[in-house]
Amino acid sequence: MTAPGQPAKQGPRSLDPHLRRYAARTAGMTASEIRALFAVASRPEVVSLAGGMPHLAALPMESLSAEVGQLLATDGLVALQYGSAQGIPVLREQICDVMALEGVSAHPDDVVVTVGSQMGLDMVTRLFCDPGDVVLAEGPSYVGALGSFAAYQAQVVHVGMDAEGLVPEALREAIAGVERAGRRIKFLYTIPNFHNPAGVTLAVQRRAEVLEICRQHNILVVEDNPYGLLGFDGQTYPALRSSDPDNVVYLGSFSKTFAAGLRVGWVLAPHAVREKLVLAAESATLCPPTLNQMIVSRYLETHDWKGQIKTYREAYRERRDAAISALEQHMPVGSTWNKPDGGFYVWLTVPEGIDTKAMLPRAITQRVAYASGTGFYADGLGSRQLRISYCYPTPERIREGVRRLANVIKDEMELHETFGPATGRAVSGPQAPSPDTA
Repeated sequence: MTAPGQPAKQGPRSLDPHLRRYAARTAGMTASEIRALFAVASRPEVVSLAGGMPHLAALPMESLSAEVGQLLATDGLVALQYGSAQGIPVLREQICDVMALEGVSAHPDDVVVTVGSQMGLDMVTRLFCDPGDVVLAEGPSYVGALGSFAAYQAQVVHVGMDAEGLVPEALREAIAGVERAGRRIKFLYTIPNFHNPAGVTLAVQRRAEVLEICRQHNILVVEDNPYGLLGFDGQTYPALRSSDPDNVVYLGSFSKTFAAGLRVGWVLAPHAVREKLVLAAESATLCPPTLNQMIVSRYLETHDWKGQIKTYREAYRERRDAAISALEQHMPVGSTWNKPDGGFYVWLTVPEGIDTKAMLPRAITQRVAYASGTGFYADGLGSRQLRISYCYPTPERIREGVRRLANVIKDEMELHETFGPATGRAVSGPQAPSPDTA
């Protein structure tokens, strides 16, 4: 008891005085483990092989700036005003034309424009997942997806992949395990084309089998496809949505094929789902920015956007080749990697005993950055893996970055031989996305 007139004793003070006020679901919201390190990694002397940032220097900036100026001069009162939560009609029509390149037949009424496809992923998870529900996802999987699932307290069960993408038999086994445990699967989340982070593509002959497995078990499929038009040989693969429009929700984006900073993506959903997505969009943002949508629409109308995608493909193929040749030249024995046919990423496995998360601070001191593999798993796996993004640096910088990375790995191998493997490694979990891990 405190004597009258004496100040009450204060207990330990929390760094966050609001800690007890947060909703329970915020326990799953954690910042990227490497965000602080990348404040250093953004310095020009550091070669960053981490973030999936598009090569914007390939864009026709002079003509684009003229178009934006003309847009504001002629339609500024519309472009700067509120708009529809579903997105402007002309852009939704153009989005259908873009998806038609992958065999998708869609009506503009079933398209919902979003503030990047990350918003679409968040809304789909919000609509379908109650706490404790299961989401199936490839292992590894996109860090932003894992963060959204954790934020809504969904549990991720990973499904194995190989060089041809998601393995159908592994999908059957994962479903059977969840069903035996009496748990409820809400959807399969998959990145079929030029996977982030694994870089592999789901084989065409497997696509129908994966869809049939999900139909048999009444499991929705969420198809995330930001890279589908970026195949280095120009080939496009049939979207999962093209084969099963009633059971596939398709997520698309202009971030990788035009400009990430405009944050324009979309969701194509079955009609009933579309209605709920619009309501979710209204509550989240009221409406996506009209100006940004009109810029994308004007670009699609007045520019050779297919030719621009071809330019992107050529630039990324050159960078992919620089990364692969440097890996072949510099990486120590015991390292393995894939050779992607498109997209932005190489998935690297380092020699036994090396922990890529623990190694990252030392890599940054050697002026090279990457994304450690543990961030791409919900269960703490991936300590021997890392993701190399070759999309942004020049080929010369990529080669130098890989050389530095190889030297760091060799130094780690020497430490391992001298002192043995590290013990008591912390287990990572889902993280919030950031530009460094996009």
